[in-house]
Amino acid sequence: MNRRPFIKKLFQTTGGIYLASQSSLLFGNNSNHNDEKLGIALVGLGSYSKGQLAPALLETQYCYLAGIVTGTKEKESIWAEKYNIKKENIYNYDNYDDIIHNDDIDIIYVVLPNSMHAEFTIRAANAGKHVICEKPMATSVEDCKKMIAACKKANKMLSIGYRLHFDPYHDKIMRIGQNKIYGPMNVESEFSFMLKDQNSWRTKKSLAGGGPLMDLGIYALQASIYSFGELPTSVSATNTTKDTEFFKHIEGSLDWELTFPSGKANCTTSYEKSITAKLTHNLDNEGQVKLQNAFYYNGIKCTTPDGDISFKPVNQQALQMDAFALNILKNTPTLVPGEMGLRDNYLIEKIYESAENNGKVIELNDVPNILDIRK
Repeated sequence: MNRRPFIKKLFQTTGGIYLASQSSLLFGNNSNHNDEKLGIALVGLGSYSKGQLAPALLETQYCYLAGIVTGTKEKESIWAEKYNIKKENIYNYDNYDDIIHNDDIDIIYVVLPNSMHAEFTIRAANAGKHVICEKPMATSVEDCKKMIAACKKANKMLSIGYRLHFDPYHDKIMRIGQNKIYGPMNVESEFSFMLKDQNSWRTKKSLAGGGPLMDLGIYALQASIYSFGELPTSVSATNTTKDTEFFKHIEGSLDWELTFPSGKANCTTSYEKSITAKLTHNLDNEGQVKLQNAFYYNGIKCTTPDGDISFKPVNQQALQMDAFALNILKNTPTLVPGEMGLRDNYLIEKIYESAENNGKVIELNDVPNILDIRK
């Protein structure tokens, strides 16, 4: 029996916990036997693919870097040599659809500017591949719906690159908040950094779809929702951009407040502040649960009324991609499906609507009902 289908069948019919514990027997401690793993092709070889995803795929147990899609010819040989990628697994944006004929590639990871997510996700589904799409899922709710429909029509799974759902600190903060371990609370969250490069695609609305809310604020938005384990019922927002000359086409800074059934969340995102990444539960008893460096790849710190909590460092991206590979192998749902991305795009649109109407309170009566609940 061919080894790869055998492994897939084994995962579908055997307990996942047992197989995880036996992974060294199946794959070896540092296996290079790529026929035993699901193949991932990265679409877009920018800084996130280069600095995070590709290195993470050297650590994954259930998937590996099988192919690349790039519009820069010079990158092809560099990546092929560094990651041992076969020539026939290298594509560009014109012959991308030919990936339908490539059995080495099971999953396509779309890592392009936001406005390109919908097109390349839909084309991936039409090529018969499962998809991970980086956040934000798209630049409109309409595009999110089209992406979900395309993957369902092709009977392929769609996951969004929400890496923090696989991080132990954020898992802990979800459990603390959702289970009211320290009682009722309100949330504060901020993610910001200085952006001064006018040539960055992030400053171009046609590519980014918006400013820091799309890029960074989505982390604060997500953290607010999974801290409560609830859907928000209303939102009000204010555009607080200072340098309106530089940020002509997108917001430079934005503040918003979400109301939940059991509390409020006050959030800030900015391209005009020094780097800040925090998530705080302000408890009714005046204590705090706090994540410092909350949205970083590493270096997160957690403080609670009972003292500090620490976990061994993990590779968030490796855990995220391995989890999705196991979802495919075992035919189980992903923690971060396309519907969650659609939900967040819906909320982003409402935040912008409020900001454009001088902080008008927007009632959220039809938020897509998708939550990650931890008990």
